[in-house]
Amino acid sequence: MEPKGKLPAMRPLPSLIFMSRWLQLPLYLGLILAQGVYVFMFWSELYYLILSAFGNEAALQHILTAIAVEGAAVPTKLNEVTIMLVVLGLIDVVMISNLLIMVIIGGYETFVSRMGLDGHPDQPEWLSHVNASVLKVKLATAIIGISSIHLLKTFINAKAYMANGEWIAQTVIHITFLLSALAIAYSDKIMSHQEKPSKSATPH
Repeated sequence: MEPKGKLPAMRPLPSLIFMSRWLQLPLYLGLILAQGVYVFMFWSELYYLILSAFGNEAALQHILTAIAVEGAAVPTKLNEVTIMLVVLGLIDVVMISNLLIMVIIGGYETFVSRMGLDGHPDQPEWLSHVNASVLKVKLATAIIGISSIHLLKTFINAKAYMANGEWIAQTVIHITFLLSALAIAYSDKIMSHQEKPSKSATPH
């Protein structure tokens, strides 16, 4: 009889297959580096926005070029619309950064190894019940939020997008994301309801 709490020894092949999950570690480390790039981009664009607000001509040209739409006239001055477009770009960076955090932490916790955050004051609320299905739904919701920001930027700058009809494509893509998220959430709900009876069933 094995001592209580002692894990059974695994055969070599299953052990090797199970250890292969650590091959994902470099991928998550790469996403952390990508997170650092987004932080740099955020502060760089904010820096240019602040300088342009104080009349720096080079920073102003950088901002106006950054928000310009291909095939449309480049804005000539910093006004409410241009500032709003830049700020929406910053919000877009933040939301993509949030998406990265969910993938890094949730993916590592689900597919690689437990992080041991139980009881930690900064533990994300969603991490306590995260699994592959929950992670898919949350990622789909985050993608919808990012798509909404892009669509809002398009409608604010609608005149620049009317000529090439790009706003129609973006609207269709956004609706597709929305329907996909609803389908994922609905299928997850069906699967969870199917699992509950099997778990609660007791042998006679």
